[in-house]
Amino acid sequence: MTRPRIALLNGAHEPEGNRRNFRRELDADLTEFHLPGGDYPETYDFDGCVVTGSRASVYWDEEWIAPTQEWVGTAIDRGIPFLGVCYGHQLLADVLGGTVDAMGEYEIGYRTVEHSGESRLFDGVDDEFTVFTTHSDAVVELPPGAERIAANDYGVHGFRKDRVFGVQFHPEYDVRTAEEVTKGKDLPEERIQSVLDGITPENFDAACEAKQVFDNFLAYVREVDVNGVEAAAASEADGDAVTSDD
Repeated sequence: MTRPRIALLNGAHEPEGNRRNFRRELDADLTEFHLPGGDYPETYDFDGCVVTGSRASVYWDEEWIAPTQEWVGTAIDRGIPFLGVCYGHQLLADVLGGTVDAMGEYEIGYRTVEHSGESRLFDGVDDEFTVFTTHSDAVVELPPGAERIAANDYGVHGFRKDRVFGVQFHPEYDVRTAEEVTKGKDLPEERIQSVLDGITPENFDAACEAKQVFDNFLAYVREVDVNGVEAAAASEADGDAVTSDD
């Protein structure tokens, strides 16, 4: 496999920003589906899948959410590797039997997250690293059998279960997106200004380290046969075809 075939499930109601950011960061053949517009995959013929952020909550009663959850659940059962970002992270946790709930507060801006050092998703990323965050929901209970692989004082920022990875933060954000998203939040003016003041070239450069998760995920996808068998080299190296490479 040279360029993986990736289904990009775009959960943004205004999809252009997600489209720009993920197409820039994912070195893969992308087929995009705009979920709030009712655009869903009609096949499972993909090497992997990425689920983006959204202003929606997984527990909202929007008509596109249930069909998305159904397709994602079947795709996971078929062995397709997944990476979820922010809303995508929460949706994957929900589909796998975890719990997502409102935080009663907002995490937004450049923050520090720490990973466990045990997941290949963070290969090449410092144990403590800078990310841009924006969320008021969180995974408050991991899916059965899932492992927390990243966190900060706001809670879970990464999990893995078998071939499914989720991250709460936004490794795909550029400065333009960070500013636009911040200005659109219904938060006190002084807090919005504080976050905007923190969107500096230095913080953005620091956060670029987290973009490595995209390359690491695609490297994992290249090793996986979605028919259920890991690549032979990975199996020989790790001993466990599904989970021991984490």
